[in-house]
This record gives sequence, structure tokens and C-alpha cells, in this order.
Amino acid sequence: MTSTESTTRLTQASEVTEVLVQDIIRGQLPEGSRISEPELSRRYGVGRGPLREAILRLEGMGLVVRAPHVGARVVTLTRQELSEIFSIREALEGIAAREAAINMTNEALVDLGQLIESHARYVEAHNGEAYMDQEGDYDFHYQIIKASGNKRLIRALCDELYHLVRIYRHSSKSSARPEQALIEHQMIYKALKDRDGELAEILMRRHIARARREIEAAIEQQHG
Repeated sequence: MTSTESTTRLTQASEVTEVLVQDIIRGQLPEGSRISEPELSRRYGVGRGPLREAILRLEGMGLVVRAPHVGARVVTLTRQELSEIFSIREALEGIAAREAAINMTNEALVDLGQLIESHARYVEAHNGEAYMDQEGDYDFHYQIIKASGNKRLIRALCDELYHLVRIYRHSSKSSARPEQALIEHQMIYKALKDRDGELAEILMRRHIARARREIEAAIEQQHG
């Protein structure tokens, strides 16, 4: 394989990885569904080599799991696993908020403020029935994590936990309160602007703890 062919394959693998991530999060590849390479190759119009590379990347993110005699499947999140994910998020995102209060640039603060304003307009326009589920640089939590400047935190939260949480956001029937989430985001933002790392950490931990309680209540209701 030439260097050009290798680069093309890696590029294709990156592109199909992004598509697969989005389809898993949106439920187009449902939790627990089997990963069939021939089927996915036809579906996405990509060769088996880049597809295998993409599936390996998804395994690294925790979105795909392998079991003996079963093969690769989309991850299924149990109540216990979700509870563990949110416990880790509560601790690590609290640290990220504290460090972001110190390291965040003024430009990043302006961007985050504009994001919150757009969320406020969205919540008002939809009468609080839905909350903008943005991703990447547009996501409130993601921006704060990135702004912490802590590479290990960024890896731990963004490479795996971030996508697992987003799967649940799309599949959850929890009674989430978007107005309350927005208020909490605004409070965290004020602490970041004030460069109050201690308060930012406390508020972030409380924010995620509330989300965790809502998720656990939703799971109880769905399986009760």
C-alpha cells in the first residue's frame, strides 16, 4: 500500500467513524444491534478496510463491544453503567469547570456566553419542551471541558463518556427540565466569568448530580 493509499484509507476511516457515531447516537444503529461489516459496507458505500478501522475506533470509544460467539454489537447501557458514567462525569467535569475558570480565554468566555444565549432563545421558542442537543464545540459541557486545558481530562471525558451520554440523551424519556438546566448553565457561566473555580466546580457537580437523578428516575419508570 502506498503512502497516498494509506492516507486515503485513514481519511475514509475517519469519515465513516463520524457517520457511525452519529447513527449510533440517533438510534439509527440501535443499542445492542449487531455490527455486520458487509451490510454496513453497502449502507455507507465504503470499503471493508476503512470500515474495520472505524469499528475499532468505535470500540475504543466504548460505543461498540465484542462478545465471544456473538461478534461486535452496539453497546447497550444498563442502569448501573449509566450511574457509573454520571458518577465519573460529576467528579471529572467538576474539576474541568474549576480549571476552566483559571485557564479559559476571554474569547472562549464570549463564545460560551453566546451559546447560552442561543440556548435561551431556543428554550423560549419551544416553550421549554426541548433543549438544544448540540455537539462538539457547540455543546456547553464540551466547551468547558476543552477550555480546562487538561489533556487527560479532555481525553477521558470527550473520547468516550461524552458519546455514551449523548446516546442516552437521544434515547431517554426522562422528564428533563430544560429551563432548570439553562438556569444552572447560566450560574456556572457566571462563576467562570468571575474566575471562581471553587464555585464553578460546586455548581457543575450539582448540575450533573441532578441530571443523574433524573436519569435514574426515568429508568425506574421505564422498567418499573
